[in-house]
Amino acid sequence: MTTFLGEPVHFLGQQLQVGDRAHDFRLLAPDLTWKSLEDFDGKKKVISVVPSIDTGICSTQTRYFNQELSELDDTVVITISMDLPFAQKRWCGAQGLENAYMLSDYFDHSFGRDYALLIEEWHLLARAVLVLDKENQVTYTEYVENINSEPDFEAAIAAVKSI
Repeated sequence: MTTFLGEPVHFLGQQLQVGDRAHDFRLLAPDLTWKSLEDFDGKKKVISVVPSIDTGICSTQTRYFNQELSELDDTVVITISMDLPFAQKRWCGAQGLENAYMLSDYFDHSFGRDYALLIEEWHLLARAVLVLDKENQVTYTEYVENINSEPDFEAAIAAVKSI
């Protein structure tokens, strides 16, 4: 059971499993352009999902993955939240992560529904990490049970490096 602020939360849809093909998405970038999985073709992808970039754990998760994986030429970290693109852009500037990929699901919540991460009670995204190979096949998932805790950073990084 997944919890947020100590209370059980509910989701629509079915979580992706290792071996599944990732669903395409259409999300807004901080520059208000639409992005999809196709925009990251030919790269391994770490999809780092956070409830709000302006909270401590979400900020740590985003910084950590970007710092630890930025040296890998064939890998991209994509952070997805419900935050408005303007807030994502402001956060990246304040953190000095000008090349981080931040995408927003605020427009229609389609990513949250398709990936079974939309918290029905709060209309926020749950915390999760998915690793995709260059063909968008899921090779690692962590749907964090207590959304108020960090993901297993080392397991996700090892999953990326093992592809």
